[in-house]
Amino acid sequence: MAKLAFDTRNSLVSKAQMDAGWKKLQKQVQAVRNHRNLKDEHASLLMPDDTTTAEAVRRVAKDIGPVQLLIVVGIGGSNLGTWAVQEAILGKLYNTTDPTPKILYCDTVDADSVSSIQENMEAHLKQGNNVLLSVVSKSGSTTETIANFEVLLQTLQKYRKDYKKWVVVTTDHGSNLWNLAMDEDFHKLAIPALVGGRYSVFSACGIFPLAMLGLDIAQLRNGAADMRKQCSSTSLKENIAAQSAIIQYTHYRKGMNVSNLFLFSNDLEMVGKWYRQLMGESIGKDHTRSGKKSLTGITPTVSVGSTDLHSMVQLYLGGPHDKFTTFVTVPTKNKLKLPNCKACDGLVKNIQSKSMGSIMDAILKGVKTSFAKQQRPFCEVKLPAKDEYNLGALLQFKMIEMMYLGALLNVNPFNQENVEAYKKETRKILSR
Repeated sequence: MAKLAFDTRNSLVSKAQMDAGWKKLQKQVQAVRNHRNLKDEHASLLMPDDTTTAEAVRRVAKDIGPVQLLIVVGIGGSNLGTWAVQEAILGKLYNTTDPTPKILYCDTVDADSVSSIQENMEAHLKQGNNVLLSVVSKSGSTTETIANFEVLLQTLQKYRKDYKKWVVVTTDHGSNLWNLAMDEDFHKLAIPALVGGRYSVFSACGIFPLAMLGLDIAQLRNGAADMRKQCSSTSLKENIAAQSAIIQYTHYRKGMNVSNLFLFSNDLEMVGKWYRQLMGESIGKDHTRSGKKSLTGITPTVSVGSTDLHSMVQLYLGGPHDKFTTFVTVPTKNKLKLPNCKACDGLVKNIQSKSMGSIMDAILKGVKTSFAKQQRPFCEVKLPAKDEYNLGALLQFKMIEMMYLGALLNVNPFNQENVEAYKKETRKILSR
């Protein structure tokens, strides 16, 4: 099987800078390499091997049986990983192909959005279809998630006397939501206590909905496990997560505080949004590990090729030198070709009878050449295919990269204290 490749030739980081970063990372590399249990902050690294969770997911999925509509009720780390993998493998237009099951994500308390999901759900229930609510909240007390869950649960109860069978709760063992699931006899799946939401895609949080969609969870986990081994290597040449972290850190030290993930595949856009949360929450910190006040952070942005060449590339090539770019490329599965339209030849030369893939490749090469000529640093992740194994590898690569980047920046990549600030203020306001 072809493996994910990482090309650093245009990173504009010297060997001396790479070696200096690698020296700073030795303690963290050993921490990743020596992960052993679920009782420390590296607990997520055990998820690809967690047979207990995998078996619990299989058991619940088997008990539930086929459904026609799956609604994932969660926000941030509770749904972005699932969404990223689903769209990458099944495509953005998956729901339009009349699949079983269709999938919807309820992740905002925008009343118009929730109402649309509720109406879709009600239409299925009126037809006698099975609708499954997969509610995910690590804390069990996420305001948006619980509000949406209450609305959709009420709709389910209206049409199904056996509604309890059609609810799966994924949360921390012992949370208020877990206790509700115990009282109501909902299906329950636990997230290990020290596996944070943005690192939880290989826990029940991510793999249960994907299993319900029929994806190969074993291959997803295999890809992650193999990448974990590669990214815990004591050889910098092998350890691509360390390479990426050192390169981004080096440019950050030069004033480049924007990291642009430029995905040359429309179906990978949610991977970009998943990574945006991963970076934003992991290294956007106002204190160092030792507690010293220090405003630290790299702003993650997401671009999709070739769409955003016509919205953002003017800024990327003409604007300030404050951005580092990682291109993500993958071969297309479809061999769609242009017809030989002689009447159209005067519109754009040299595209008749060419494949769409070759046109995209030419555009990408033109973009990379332009970046290189203007000394705009970039790296390239080359994904062999949009399948479970390679998506597992890609997500694991990026999660370990963030652990290394946190170490280089001397911040805690596992906490999110400032996210809690808005939650506390929201609760105060709602209590008035």
